[in-house]
Amino acid sequence: MENETILIVDDNKEIVYSISELLKFEGYQVEKAYDGMEALDALEQKKIDLILLDVMMPRLNGLSALMKLREKSRIPVIILSARTEESDKVSGLTLGADDYVEKPYNPAELLARVKAHLRRYHAWGEKKPEPAEDQIINGGLVLDKKQRVAVVEGEEVHLTATEYKILELLMEHPGQVFPAEQIYERVWGGVADYTVENTVMVHIRHIREKIEIDTKKPRYVKVVWGIGYKMEKYV
Repeated sequence: MENETILIVDDNKEIVYSISELLKFEGYQVEKAYDGMEALDALEQKKIDLILLDVMMPRLNGLSALMKLREKSRIPVIILSARTEESDKVSGLTLGADDYVEKPYNPAELLARVKAHLRRYHAWGEKKPEPAEDQIINGGLVLDKKQRVAVVEGEEVHLTATEYKILELLMEHPGQVFPAEQIYERVWGGVADYTVENTVMVHIRHIREKIEIDTKKPRYVKVVWGIGYKMEKYV
């Protein structure tokens, strides 16, 4: 960890300071930048292992800096996004960000995501692995269909047979919304009735407990209110 350096990019100096102190306490080295131009300059001068990147900044905003960065590097980038910037989250992920953390951030969640992305980056290097024929990869989530197991950020998680089938269905169709009735019919093989929504909801909750860093802010399995569930798609 002593050689891992994190670049914090935000025009709010109080946020930069607080995150910097948090990371230093965990043993990381920290570099600071207050706009996109400073961030790109820092990347030319220092060896950076991960970037925490704000969106709204002067001179060069976070999304524009991300576009330039992705022309030459696969360094993991976590977008720091306010709740009102939903479109910025989507744009960031589309442009190549690896994750996002909402402001105001939870320190434990931020640290967990930093550690997970650093672990994955050092395991994969500059090149992301190509999925094997029997694997589905979505962000840091890997489903091994041959062994019928899920791996989250390099760590295997234990799913029941039913949980695995639900996760497999969602991962095979990223972005597609499945109503609870459809999930029940596809996974259980029975005819759905008024009781199935609760059954599916309980299994979804258990899956989230096993694959999500923060179940209150799930990254992968999302609820589309009034419709059903979907697997969020990541690059």
